[in-house]
Amino acid sequence: MENLYKSKGCSMKKIINYLILAVALLSLSGCSGAIKNMQIATVDNTLTKPIEGKSKVIFMRPSTLAFGIQSSLFKIKDKKPSIIAIIAAKKKVSYDVEPGKHIFMIMGESADFMYANLLPNKTYYALVTPRMGIWKARFSLKPLTNMELNSEEFKQWIQDCQTVESNTDTKIWANENIEDIQENYIEYYKDWMGKDASKRPLLVDYINN
Repeated sequence: MENLYKSKGCSMKKIINYLILAVALLSLSGCSGAIKNMQIATVDNTLTKPIEGKSKVIFMRPSTLAFGIQSSLFKIKDKKPSIIAIIAAKKKVSYDVEPGKHIFMIMGESADFMYANLLPNKTYYALVTPRMGIWKARFSLKPLTNMELNSEEFKQWIQDCQTVESNTDTKIWANENIEDIQENYIEYYKDWMGKDASKRPLLVDYINN
């Protein structure tokens, strides 16, 4: 019986040590997601105006939830997803695009979408918002309103999120996973379109430059 208590005590001590180590690792990482198949931006173009005649969308993921899982971002054109970026926790990406109507898709365990109606020479902001899924994190896109853009919280998000950009590895990853990406688009876009229109997020002119 004494040996049993010692064994249980040893196991409990190991568990506590593992928990302490896990907390320490989280503290060291700052809950910032590791960059994979992307790179730190050579120029922080989230601070610049859009290319003349184009629209700029800045996608930010300030939440530390599911920091170990990256989210992949796409533009849908002709019913086909085209990779924009892969966004980890505490990262942001700038995307210059032609003005007009667009559909964006964010993918993790599932896929979710956002409509956009963009004006030329304007900058727009959207959040990548994580939530827990069955096997890993799921993500959604949330347009930011005027009130949110003028908040102290938004200023903190801009400061905390590191700017990343796509590279050759981004396209290689997308090409290697194109079948899964396309299947996710077909399955979840159908579900998304089944929602009431008020439940489908729309990015419109919230900020003037």
